[in-house]
Amino acid sequence: MNLKLWIFAIQKPVKENDINVWNSFDVIAKWLISTRATVTQLTLLSGVIAGLLALRDGFFDFPLWLAMTLGIYFAHSAENLVNDYIDFTRGIDEDNYYRGQYGIHPLVHKFWTKQDWARWFIFAGTVAVACGLFVAFYTNFSPIVIALFIFGVAILPTYAWPLKYLGLGEILIFINWGMVLIPGMYSIMAGEIPSNLPTLVMAGMAFGFGFGSFNWGKHIDKIEADKKKGVGSLPVRLGESASRMVNIFTVLLAYALVAYLVVTGFYYPTVLLVFLAAGRGWNVIKLLSKPRPSEAPVGFELWPRWFSTPQLMHIRLFGAMYILGIVLDILLRKAL
Repeated sequence: MNLKLWIFAIQKPVKENDINVWNSFDVIAKWLISTRATVTQLTLLSGVIAGLLALRDGFFDFPLWLAMTLGIYFAHSAENLVNDYIDFTRGIDEDNYYRGQYGIHPLVHKFWTKQDWARWFIFAGTVAVACGLFVAFYTNFSPIVIALFIFGVAILPTYAWPLKYLGLGEILIFINWGMVLIPGMYSIMAGEIPSNLPTLVMAGMAFGFGFGSFNWGKHIDKIEADKKKGVGSLPVRLGESASRMVNIFTVLLAYALVAYLVVTGFYYPTVLLVFLAAGRGWNVIKLLSKPRPSEAPVGFELWPRWFSTPQLMHIRLFGAMYILGIVLDILLRKAL
């Protein structure tokens, strides 16, 4: 048990090439590393935001919320495992490809056999499905639950292939994390499609598009690597310059949506706390305004994550401030 390593694995990718060191890691550390906890934590934040919005409006149901939040977390973990497996078996991750440069890829680094991978995937997938079945039974097989369950099962194996190769993977991420997760979980707790669904979608987009923007930045980082491997991601198809402009737009959109939701009365001004992350956001925009260097500048330790790491740091702070702002919104409404 190594709490320090757990915290590090949540904050940054862990780089290691020695299998003996890997074998010394405890099971929690291996889980956090192999499922990419630096990213899956953002899915947990989506669950927290959905729960807070439901609590604010009188629809919160703790067992239902907990099952859904755990379900989307383990589903995302399973999807990351599938993504790594498909890229590994298709030869994408060979020859010091982007994924293996910045952190441990258990299959590429030969820390796992395919059988090892299967055990981890079965665990993550089983927990995700069990949570989904609990939600289905708990809601008496709500049509909303069934529809979202089918959507989740459909995207888990298809994102890594073929959607990512067809330039559709990034769009799927914007749709799922930006427009489905938060309003979807809210609707399940409400027991119906709410009348203010478009506004809830915008509330979800404010945070979820930040996740999509981070993923987009990562795919800009590996445009050249993907070209060589025949991965036709949308940034590959659009080119770096256009992709950087799209990413700048998504960063600005998150702040614009929050401001709009405050002006229209959906949120109290407490949610404007997200602007405390604007400094990081501005640094991301300045970074995106220039082409990515062909090699790491002196002293830059996070290569090849040129755009994606600053964007991840930005969306983490934005998400934390967004959650705090909603909590204060709830407390203010109760006080008034």
